Amino acid sequence: MSLLSSGLGRYASSGLFLHADFRRFWAADAASQTGAAVTLVALPLIAIGPLHATPFEAGLLVVFEYLAFLVIGLPAGAWVDRMRRRRVMVVGSVCRAALLGSVPVAYGLDVLTLPQLYGVAFGVSVCTVFFDVAHQSYLPQLVDDAELMEANVKLEASRSIVQVGGPGAGGALVGALSAPVAVVVDAVGFVGSALFLSRIRRAEAKPPVRADASLRAEIGEGLRFVFGHPLLRALTLTGAISNMCGTIGASMLLVLLNGQLGLSPFLCGLVFTAEAAGGLLGSLLTVRIADRVGRGRAMCASVITSGVLWMLALPMYRADWRFAVAVVLQGLGWICFMTFKINSVSIRQQVCPKPLLGRMTATNRFVVWGSMPVGALIGSVLGQSIGVRQAMWVGVLGELLAVLPVFLSPLRTLRELPGSPDLPSSDVEPGTGRNGVLDAAP
Repeated sequence: MSLLSSGLGRYASSGLFLHADFRRFWAADAASQTGAAVTLVALPLIAIGPLHATPFEAGLLVVFEYLAFLVIGLPAGAWVDRMRRRRVMVVGSVCRAALLGSVPVAYGLDVLTLPQLYGVAFGVSVCTVFFDVAHQSYLPQLVDDAELMEANVKLEASRSIVQVGGPGAGGALVGALSAPVAVVVDAVGFVGSALFLSRIRRAEAKPPVRADASLRAEIGEGLRFVFGHPLLRALTLTGAISNMCGTIGASMLLVLLNGQLGLSPFLCGLVFTAEAAGGLLGSLLTVRIADRVGRGRAMCASVITSGVLWMLALPMYRADWRFAVAVVLQGLGWICFMTFKINSVSIRQQVCPKPLLGRMTATNRFVVWGSMPVGALIGSVLGQSIGVRQAMWVGVLGELLAVLPVFLSPLRTLRELPGSPDLPSSDVEPGTGRNGVLDAAP
């Protein structure tokens, strides 16, 4: 049996299809991703096209899209750990729909400006911080520990399925309706996400709050846990390097394709479609590859190989037949990278006690996603000063260094997922070990 057919079998044959609440959670995630895949193309094209943004101004939009992870990422984790996670996700989806809905309204009234676009991007990023922290913290409460890997594979595969058609459709919508009007699809997607989440029937108790708890202490507890755990520290640093360097290039990608090469919105969308298609195939192969060679080796190979493929793709981005080669290489890079991405999520969820999930996720998001506005700012400055393609070269070359934290850690020899600590909240005290968390065995 081939790797792909085995992966499809694992994806299709699971009791999670019979888990009604997981199906609703899954559908909510897919609805959210449907809209986001369109906006991935539409928002930058609004800045580049109707608003005539310079490379620096277009890159600044990407900064605002991720800035909240850097600004409020850490306290968000402590706040989410005090709230019902599903309610946080519903409110986050509704607010994102309202913010994005303001873009076509302002465009129709001929009052849309770059500052408004930056404000919408930042507001959406604030909502996304809370939604994502709650999302990853809620999943382990919804499914059993033994089902976590399968649940993450299914979520990642469905996201990739949605994203395969989303960016291409987004490019087509931009061409047919204009970029601001295409953002309506994103707003509708977030409304659908809120509706599916509201139909989950499993009761969720409000997390208990210790009498002596303080926001500062809880943030510190999350930081100590992540950076005191050898596996989580390596995963976080590798993710941060990869995201920062990747965003240096990503912030300039549409400037290169649409602004300099003059490619149509549809062709620009095909690049993201190839990434999503690669993500889908990679997610289907992840479990099989990790079982065959061991999770640690598979993750190291994943980061190295994807970085090399993206480096080979960059010089092929031209307005001729080489563009097709670049798109294929971009997709192959994502096939490889998914092994690291899915395994890293599962490992984080598996080794973290449930009362710390929000703070652990927020710490990871603060470092990993917080590196993205830094990368986007670097990319926009470099794009304006030394050139768009030269800035992208800085990003792809830097991404080759991302493998070092995992290669130099115990992850390199990890074969199976670590066991879950499964600690009650009363056992988790700041600064403690296995009967707290800091020296939890990998």
